[in-house]
Amino acid sequence: MIRVLIAEDQGMVLGALAALLELEPDIEVVGHAKDGREALEMLEKARPDVVLTDIEMPRMTGLELAAELKKKSASVRVVILSPFARSGYRRRTMDAGAAGYLLKDSPSEKLAEAIRRVCSGLRAVDPELAAAAWDEADPLTDRERQVLRLAAEGHSSARISAELHLSEGTVRNYLSEAISKLGAENRVEAARIARQKGWL
Repeated sequence: MIRVLIAEDQGMVLGALAALLELEPDIEVVGHAKDGREALEMLEKARPDVVLTDIEMPRMTGLELAAELKKKSASVRVVILSPFARSGYRRRTMDAGAAGYLLKDSPSEKLAEAIRRVCSGLRAVDPELAAAAWDEADPLTDRERQVLRLAAEGHSSARISAELHLSEGTVRNYLSEAISKLGAENRVEAARIARQKGWL
């Protein structure tokens, strides 16, 4: 049996994914997490072969989860689910060490097949994403992306500095760099451009 842990912040989507996978004779859902951090905490107890995770979640995104597992040299394989067919997301997914990237509207049999592929050591990438995978380089650093994401959520520089343990001046510098790199007028426009490109 392939043991799968699902990380998804939308309860209805999580339930639907679990129900679909439980129909497969060789797949067992061993845990549900509402974000990447909770999934990380559940790993030791759940002992999954594959983590199926949403790309965007509060506290810790699917990409951050994949990167953390890569850093820990964990044997678990990661499949990222995204609603967006954007080349920037696909590139960041592979850079983070994930083995698969699928669109959320993929047929259920494609999802099960992707889980089987990555569990056997192969990669699984939605064909829509494969062709455009290396179109445009992501200019943002991980820290600029983190700061910009929090700014896009409406957090002040003071709140961001407290959350990331940085000085307010450093936060402003990261935001300024991100705005400049993206050719934006302000942080709101920078976040919109980055999200559109799949870099946020």
